[in-house]
Amino acid sequence: MHNTESIFEQIADRGHERLCFHHDPETGLRAIIAIHSTALGNALGGTRRWYYESEADAIYDVLRLSKGMTYKAAVSGLPMGGAKSVILLPHREQVRTEAEARAMGRFVDTFNGAYIAAEDVGVDTQFIDWMASETSHVMGGETVCRGGDPSPWTAMGTFHGMRASLIHAGRGDDFSGITVAMQGVGHVGQNLCKLLTEAGAKVTVADINKKSVDYVVDTYGCTAVYDADILTTECDILAPCALGNVIDGSSIQKLRCSILCGAANNILGDPEEDAVALKTAGILYAPDFVVNAGGLIHLAGMHLGMSNELLQTKNDEIFETTAQILNRGNNSTSTYAAAVEIAEQRIAGTQETGIHAS
Repeated sequence: MHNTESIFEQIADRGHERLCFHHDPETGLRAIIAIHSTALGNALGGTRRWYYESEADAIYDVLRLSKGMTYKAAVSGLPMGGAKSVILLPHREQVRTEAEARAMGRFVDTFNGAYIAAEDVGVDTQFIDWMASETSHVMGGETVCRGGDPSPWTAMGTFHGMRASLIHAGRGDDFSGITVAMQGVGHVGQNLCKLLTEAGAKVTVADINKKSVDYVVDTYGCTAVYDADILTTECDILAPCALGNVIDGSSIQKLRCSILCGAANNILGDPEEDAVALKTAGILYAPDFVVNAGGLIHLAGMHLGMSNELLQTKNDEIFETTAQILNRGNNSTSTYAAAVEIAEQRIAGTQETGIHAS
């Protein structure tokens, strides 16, 4: 168990507005929705379908992820709040059904739009469309609702973050000769492999799914290593693109990268402390909720009625935002602290929309 605090203490500590539990007797669905903040607007955040060892683990995950979404929306200059939901699977191989997705859609609908669902780990466009049969408060489907798969946008934003990191590190805006070690080559990772190899980078990959590894090795000429070795592989950029909580105080000393920039949410176990430790170790950390905001920007932007041109511009702004935060990080305890400061200023309304005034 991650936390000995009571649920109310956890909500209070993280500043959450609501934490709601739901059980659907017909399908057996067990789900949790956490709304962290609606200060800037309705809260958009993905639905994660996962097997958790305990309910405490699920609560920890949904609280952490939803707070990250608040920061992600705020730092991206979106008038949206932060939330997340998790579906707790009874076992790892639980087959998804339309009935389960519809039950989740009905749960989402009880929030009357304060929470807008989207895809996350274990949920795809089909599942979203099933949910959308029961609620209009969902984004990322292809037939019943709009948005499609946001992963190409997440990958593009992460690529912009890597570019900003290289420039900040004095390496220039050029990936030729740069090695990237990528943990996780799902939808986002595969898109990122394409962008990186086209830009001239050498990409080393690992994933528990052998099919995904084979695909990027065959398609993009990536090199595969064992999953256990990827985080300590020698590289210029380490890119965790699977689940979060993969780097902590004990593992930072073992890292052999100069830049940490990945698409996973909550890469660091304890971001406040770990980001400082990374800075001390001389590793440049591009905060994940800044660089991986592309998918959120795309779906939230569509929800808000932005044009395709504006959506592209907002995604490209991740480059500027990352550069600004890395610069601020020089005079702050860490780049994470610098990013949080900007997000919290926006939430408090002390800063104009758009964060380009440094």
